[in-house]
Amino acid sequence: MSASQTSDVPTLLVKIFGKDRPGITAGLFDTLAAYSVDVVDIEQVVTRGRMALCALVTPPPAGLEGDLRATVHSWAESMKMQAEIISGLGDNRPRGLGRSLVTVLGHPLTAESTAAIAARITRAGGNIDRIFRLAKYPVTAVEFAVSGVETEPLRTALVTNAATFGVDIAVVAAGLHRRAQRLVVMDVDSTLIQDEVIELFAAHAGCEDEVAEVTAAAMRGELDFEQSLHARVALLKGLDASVVDKVRSEVRLTPGARTLIRTLKRLGYQVGVVSGGFTQVTDDLKDRLGLDFAQANTLEIIDGRLTGKVTGEIVDRAGKARLLRRFAAEAGVPLAQTVAIGDGANDLDMLNAAGLGVAFNAKPVVREAAHTAVNVPFLDTVLYLLGVTREEVEAADTHDED
Repeated sequence: MSASQTSDVPTLLVKIFGKDRPGITAGLFDTLAAYSVDVVDIEQVVTRGRMALCALVTPPPAGLEGDLRATVHSWAESMKMQAEIISGLGDNRPRGLGRSLVTVLGHPLTAESTAAIAARITRAGGNIDRIFRLAKYPVTAVEFAVSGVETEPLRTALVTNAATFGVDIAVVAAGLHRRAQRLVVMDVDSTLIQDEVIELFAAHAGCEDEVAEVTAAAMRGELDFEQSLHARVALLKGLDASVVDKVRSEVRLTPGARTLIRTLKRLGYQVGVVSGGFTQVTDDLKDRLGLDFAQANTLEIIDGRLTGKVTGEIVDRAGKARLLRRFAAEAGVPLAQTVAIGDGANDLDMLNAAGLGVAFNAKPVVREAAHTAVNVPFLDTVLYLLGVTREEVEAADTHDED
């Protein structure tokens, strides 16, 4: 029957409250089974060891409702639980058009920020249908299922005010694609790793301050990336190629990087990196971390020394977006199913081209332009934006140390 046909059909809402323990759900439905009722809906929540179990069922045969009520209350009392039974009509009201998932990351998640988010959803025309906790550490991650408003205006209403709320917020369309195969592509410097690779090289060349100054200006968007790349690499001219191995050993992964990649791979996702840095490092990271794709600039080495030049196609701001599209085509993943993560101005085209662009501890210009921002130092928190729970992360954990 259609929703309109069932809206006036009598139903009973059976609610059970109390200390959670094994067998409660089975016991309730064993009790109800004796009255030949049909199950219309079920909802169960456990918070701090306390259970709330709701079952929406059809009424029993005529004359047996009073007996059903007495039996359910007696059973609940025997289990040291409380029961409430409410007569009514129909099922839940149909959800409104436009369905989205709103993921909120708080460190901590305060009651004030939660109230502000809920109020903003309401003002945008949305209704909160369900709330589910994804994780309690290293951040509190909560997912709101929202209906009644399209995803884009809801994202605008929430993400642009996330900093005011003191949280990070991601808004994506609900649907089967949430669990479909995805491609995740990351920037490297200050995203996958904590370092700027060219500055590691510069430290060995004795020109660290000069390179860092140019790097900072480029990441703020004040300099053309390609020009700044050539200027910085020129300062490395004459450096012995043996320094490559030293730099590889100095690279520090961002906390949570291994967990992020390991979990994504266990879920069947493909993972890649694109970098304005150098293949001499990204190729090593690809091998160490089991990445599917990696592309960066290449330092020219002749007769065992750096020439101060790069070879091949330059990976710049536009190049990163091109590579995202290329990787997606090779992976057989629609662009809408891609996730891009980066921190600098040269990541913006890639972040905007992806289905979900995540600014990770990014510069202000990047945070303002990306779909969402993560401002905690743990890269694996990106998993919660994809709907992955902490329990799923731990199940994929092979106990490697990050």
